[in-house]
Amino acid sequence: MCGIFAALGCADCSQAQRARVLACSRRLKHRGPDWSGLYQNEGNFLAQQRLAVVSPLSGDQPLYNEDRSVVVVANGEIYNHKKIRKQFTGKHAFTTGSDCEVIIPLYEEYGENFVDMLDGVFAFVLYDTRNNTYMAARDAIGVNPLYIGWGGDGSVWFSSEMKALNEDCVRFELFPPGHLYSSATAGFRRWYNPRWFLEQVPDTPYDPLVLRAAFEKAVIKRLMTDVPFGVLLSGGLDSSLVASVTKRHLVETEAAEKFGTELHSFVVGLEGSPDLKAAREVADYLGTIHHEFYFTVQDGIDAIEEVIYHDETYDVTTIRASTPMFLMARKIKSLGVKMVLSGEGSDELLGGYLYFHFAPNKEEFHKETCRKVKALHQYDCLRANKATSAWGLEVRVPFLDKEFIDVAMGMDPEWKMYDKDLGRIEKWVMRKAFDDEENPYLPKHILYRQKEQFSDGVGYSWIDGLKAFTEHQITDEMMSNAAKLYPYNTPVNKEAYYYRMIFERLFPQDSARETVPWGPSIACSTPAAIEWVEQWKASNDPSGRFISSHDAAAATTTTDHAAAAAGVAHANGNGVAAVANGHAAVNGAVSGAEVGVAIAA
Repeated sequence: MCGIFAALGCADCSQAQRARVLACSRRLKHRGPDWSGLYQNEGNFLAQQRLAVVSPLSGDQPLYNEDRSVVVVANGEIYNHKKIRKQFTGKHAFTTGSDCEVIIPLYEEYGENFVDMLDGVFAFVLYDTRNNTYMAARDAIGVNPLYIGWGGDGSVWFSSEMKALNEDCVRFELFPPGHLYSSATAGFRRWYNPRWFLEQVPDTPYDPLVLRAAFEKAVIKRLMTDVPFGVLLSGGLDSSLVASVTKRHLVETEAAEKFGTELHSFVVGLEGSPDLKAAREVADYLGTIHHEFYFTVQDGIDAIEEVIYHDETYDVTTIRASTPMFLMARKIKSLGVKMVLSGEGSDELLGGYLYFHFAPNKEEFHKETCRKVKALHQYDCLRANKATSAWGLEVRVPFLDKEFIDVAMGMDPEWKMYDKDLGRIEKWVMRKAFDDEENPYLPKHILYRQKEQFSDGVGYSWIDGLKAFTEHQITDEMMSNAAKLYPYNTPVNKEAYYYRMIFERLFPQDSARETVPWGPSIACSTPAAIEWVEQWKASNDPSGRFISSHDAAAATTTTDHAAAAAGVAHANGNGVAAVANGHAAVNGAVSGAEVGVAIAA
C-alpha cells in the first residue's frame, strides 16, 4: 500500500511549485514510509510514497519505460504481473522487480485499453511525454483509494487521499472505481463492465466446488509478498475462512520459502469480549501464532480525531468501526508485519446482513447485493484501507477478487437467500462450499455458527462509551443550531455532530464534505432496501439495540421483526436509521470483514 500524488498541466513549473508538490506528497508519507520519489517535466509532477511489499530492493517509483518517455506512479498489487512479464519477454526491458512496472508495456502495446488486463487492486497515474498526455485509473471495486482535483489554472491533480488536495484544488472528488480518466478526452470512462453491474438476475446454478476453487485461488494469489505478513482473525466466518485457506496453502507459496509456514493471526477487542474467545478457538484449530490486542474505551476516544483525519469521513459507523482497526494496525506494524489478509466484502456479495431476510424476492435480493458491492469503496474498503495504511500496513481482501466476484455475483441468487425450511442461513453457499468432511477447513460448529450482532466488549461498551462521551461534549443548544451550522448532511445526534465538528476543522472545504455518503439505512441496508418493509421507513431512533440473534429474528413474523428492527436502531451517518451500510462494531472483537459489521456472519 503506497501513496501516490500527481499534478498535471500546472501553469507554474518553478522550484516553489516543486516544493509545494513535495509538501502535498509528504502528507501521504504514512501510507509509504519506506521511500519517496518525484518526477517533473515542466508543469507536470508525479510523486509516490512507497510501502515496499513486493521487491523492496528494486521497486522504487516513479517507474519508467526504457527511454523514460513514459512515467508511472502506482499504488497497487498486480497479481498476474509475472504472466504479463512473460508476455513482453524480448519486447520490453524491465528494470525493477515491481509488480506495477507491467503497466508501462501494457500501455505501450494497447494504449489506454489495457486496464482490464490487470488482475489486482490499484490506483495509478501514467504520463506520456511524447504527446504530453496522461491517464489515471482505479481498480474495479475501489479497494485502493484515489481522488481527483482541479486547480484554478486548469491543472488536474490526483492523490491517494484528499488531504493532499484539499488546500490546493478549487474542487476535488472521489475518483470512481472501475473507471479511467484520460486527458485526451478530459473525462472518465468505465473500464470495468461485468455482467452483474446491470443488476440483471443471473440464473447460473450454485456449484460449491466452483465457489470454493474461486475463493482459494483469490487467497493464494494474495500471498505474493517479499515481507512478513499475517491474517486478521475475529472468529467470524469470513476471516476464519481467509485464515484457513491461507494456512492450508501457505506451504505451496514462495512466501513460505522466505518466511516459513507459520501463520500469524491478529485480533483486537475490549478485554473479555466474546470475539476474542472465538478468534482464539479458530487460531488454536488452525495452529496459527495468535496475537490478541486489547484496548479501552478511553483509548478509542483518544484516537477519534486521528481516525477522522486518516479516514477522511464523518460517517458515524465508519468511525466507530475504524477506531479498533486503527489501534490494532499500529500494534501489528510494531511487530514487523507489513501486510495482512482480511475478509471484507463477503456480506455484500452474498447477502450476509440480517435485513436480507426480508428481501421480497430473489430479484430484489440480487439488486441489493449489486448496490452494496458498488458502494463498498465508500465504506468497508475505505475503512480497511485507510485505518491500516495510517501506520504503513497493507490489507488485502480476497473476497473482492475480480474472478471471485464474477462467480459469487453470477450464481442464481435463490441459493443465497435465507430459507429456514431448507436449513439455509446467511452465507450458506460459502459455508456449504467449505464443508469438507474428509479434510475440514473449520470445525462444523464454527463453520455454521451464527454470530450475535452485538454483545459486551466492542459492542455495547464501545458504542455506549462513545455516545456517553459525545453527550457531554455537545450541548442541546449546539444541536438546535446544527442545521444552520451544517446545512449539508446535517447531523441529527450528538455523536454525529461531534465527528462532523472535527471533520470540518480538518477538511473545511465544500468538496470534502461532499465526498462522504449520506442517507437512511436499516441494519446495514441501502436506502432502496428500506422500501421492503413499511415500518422501516419510519425508523428514526438511533439509541436502541440490535436484534439478539438471527434465529430469534427468523422466528418472528416479518411485521414484528421489522418493527423490532425499526425500534432497535443505532445511528447511521445522519442518525436516521440503524446502521449506515454495514459499518458498526461487532461482538467485542474487531478484525477482517467483521470489523465494523453490525449484522454479520
